[in-house]
Amino acid sequence: MEVLNRQDTSLNEEGRFRLLVDAITDYAIYMLSPEGIVTSWNTGAQRFKGYKPSEILGEHFSRFYLEEDRAAGIPERALATAKEHGRFEGEGWRQRKDGTRFWAHVIIDPIRRPSGELIGYAKITRDLTERRAAEKAIRQSEEQFRRLVQGVSDYAIYMLDPDGNVSSWNFGAERIKGYRPDEIIGRHFSTFYTPEDREAGVPQMALGIARAEGRFEREGWRVRKDGTRFWASVVIDVIRDDEGGVLGFAKITRDITEKMETQRALEQAREELFQSQKMEAIGQLTGGIAHDFNNLLMAVLGSLEILKKRMPQDLSLTSLVDNAMQGAQRGAALTQRMLAFSRRQELHMEPIDVSGLVRGMMDMLSRSLGPLTRIETSYPVRLPTIVTDPNQLEMAILNLVVNARDAMPSGGRIALRASEETVPSGKGPLPHGRYVRIAVIDEGEGMDAKTMEQAVTPFFTTKGVGKGTGLGLSMVQGLASQSGGRLMLKSRVGEGTTAELWFPVVHAEQVTEVAAEPPQRAANAPRRLRIVAVDDDGLVLMNTTLMLEDLGHTVFEAMAGSEALEILRRQPVDLVICDHAMPRMTGAELAEAIRGEWPEMPIILATGYAELPEGTGMANLPRLGKPFSQAQLADAISRVAS
Repeated sequence: MEVLNRQDTSLNEEGRFRLLVDAITDYAIYMLSPEGIVTSWNTGAQRFKGYKPSEILGEHFSRFYLEEDRAAGIPERALATAKEHGRFEGEGWRQRKDGTRFWAHVIIDPIRRPSGELIGYAKITRDLTERRAAEKAIRQSEEQFRRLVQGVSDYAIYMLDPDGNVSSWNFGAERIKGYRPDEIIGRHFSTFYTPEDREAGVPQMALGIARAEGRFEREGWRVRKDGTRFWASVVIDVIRDDEGGVLGFAKITRDITEKMETQRALEQAREELFQSQKMEAIGQLTGGIAHDFNNLLMAVLGSLEILKKRMPQDLSLTSLVDNAMQGAQRGAALTQRMLAFSRRQELHMEPIDVSGLVRGMMDMLSRSLGPLTRIETSYPVRLPTIVTDPNQLEMAILNLVVNARDAMPSGGRIALRASEETVPSGKGPLPHGRYVRIAVIDEGEGMDAKTMEQAVTPFFTTKGVGKGTGLGLSMVQGLASQSGGRLMLKSRVGEGTTAELWFPVVHAEQVTEVAAEPPQRAANAPRRLRIVAVDDDGLVLMNTTLMLEDLGHTVFEAMAGSEALEILRRQPVDLVICDHAMPRMTGAELAEAIRGEWPEMPIILATGYAELPEGTGMANLPRLGKPFSQAQLADAISRVAS
């Protein structure tokens, strides 16, 4: 009975030992036969090596090694070392079942009978991948920090002893402060402070705060070796030993003299961005309004024109129609100014000699000023060539001169100057390059900052009621922007205003491209045509149809691109006139679809906008600007379908 109890106790101890080993998950603990065959497998081994017991028992333990290690005989040497010396311990890469690698710490102990006979090995493996990565990261961090301190040139990084004496000195400190290491190490760091700060005890206060709070951070003036001052950002950190004693201080100084200038420039850039976004939003709104207003004017002008032709020749009636047409035409001019502001007007770009253009305007400008105001000019005989719409440029200069005259109700002098300027890279709101600057300078009342902010906003005016639309400067701004330049205003209350137009100088090859011969008009009047008129606005479509039929053409109406394509597929057509801004399918998209099926079909695009969206491939389509008259419509048809 006693022997049986001892056996039960032994079995229970063995069972508890197996449970203990199997419960361990952070270590792979398993047995090997004398030949290296796996004979037991615990949960930890399964967890980070990936093999189930049924997959690995009976296999050689060398399968955990990398192929190159197996080829070098490392598994066998590990067993031989354990057998000969009683233990093997090492680290190296091992391989999981899925082929991924991990950094392992391995211990192999031989297992012997009391007689000394070897019966196998106990092998314990631990995954140290994370620890190795952490140690590597620490080493890299220390090396990087050493290189940082030694190689950084934008920061002065140096050490102070507990009394504030300099004990180390990096290249950045030498560059910023001007001292070589042998000139400054051992001297008190208060050397870098201004006399007034030293008298006020600022250096001692800085060390006191760092010692008490662990860190001191400030900005202030510091002094270089040559006596010049710079605005510095300073950080002082206390360095303590394990017992809390102060070993010294780490001090980092950066020259941020340009910080305030940069901050001011950033604030200015933000303000300019805000203004640009505001004007862009207003431009989008204005362009949309102008487009819708153009459609209304199209209906009004077209109906009045047909009415005038068909009504009895009664002077009292025709004068009313003429008045209505003049009002509608003034509205059309207003929409052109709105489109100019939103950079959607169509410009007839030409190479321009600004000096010649200004000389040719002088009589007109002088007549516009009246007897109380005189104009003085200053410009070279010849300036570099710019490209813009000459008529619009003349109108813009006239607008600026008239504004200058109105700013001097008692009269005065207006200076009109033109010059070539170069904008350096990164300086100002314009890209780097050569520009022609046209300046109109008055001696008037000037503008305050608030008025300046709103000066180019559409419909804003400082003139009396009925004396201006508030679109003059908006139109000038739109012309300059659309030509790749900019309108700039400079003014102070009581000191007058300078309005500057900047246009980029163009190269000879650009001048040649712009100055290419325009297409020749057809000499003969067109025959009677079958025309598809497309417009999503019923009023515009009706008036376009009336004008076309009055010219003797047969008209098929469509209010969408898809309807136009159906008409083209059903019957022969000679010409398509389509609006551009239509929902679902724009005029440009319709033109592209027509070109796909009827490559030779003449197409006229009716639009108030200057440019088509990029990528349409329809940029060279003949265009008819809205609102158009019957004569303009007939002229456009004669050019494409004669």
